[in-house]
Amino acid sequence: MAERATVARPYAKAAFEYARDANALAAWSQGLKAAAEIVADPRVAPLTKSPAWSASDLVSLITDVAGAKLNAGMQNFVRVLAENHRLLLLPEIAAHYEVLRSAVENTIDVEVVSAVPLDAAQTDKLRAALSTRLKRQVRMQNSVDSTLLGGAVVRAGDLVIDGSLKGRLERLATELGS
Repeated sequence: MAERATVARPYAKAAFEYARDANALAAWSQGLKAAAEIVADPRVAPLTKSPAWSASDLVSLITDVAGAKLNAGMQNFVRVLAENHRLLLLPEIAAHYEVLRSAVENTIDVEVVSAVPLDAAQTDKLRAALSTRLKRQVRMQNSVDSTLLGGAVVRAGDLVIDGSLKGRLERLATELGS
């Protein structure tokens, strides 16, 4: 059986090309994310495999729950996925779509987990430093994890920069243990 990512890629590319032509990349990001969250819900996922639920029933469920987040083009896309029994691929499709969008817009999503909340000045300084290093416009999401003790962990795609005190202590323990 083909890997999920391999099957999802052409659907993501089709969605991306449609959204780009319609000048609606951001709207499609939101719509795909919403639809992906709906089908990933543990109450909905089993319905996609149930013979009691037709493709049109599933499309109605998803479009009703998503509401205004899905325009007519997105609803049609969901309909195609339902008819081809590919609704459960929506999380992978959304992820591939975001990669394509980021490449075109020269942006990157960065997750920063810090020991304490970052103030506006720290956030701006970190965003500027990351933009310079990654040579892309940075869309940053901040969260707090007090178990880090101090510092922060930055995740940008495959890149992980662990500048946390907890990470440093773990590396030190590993070095001393060897």
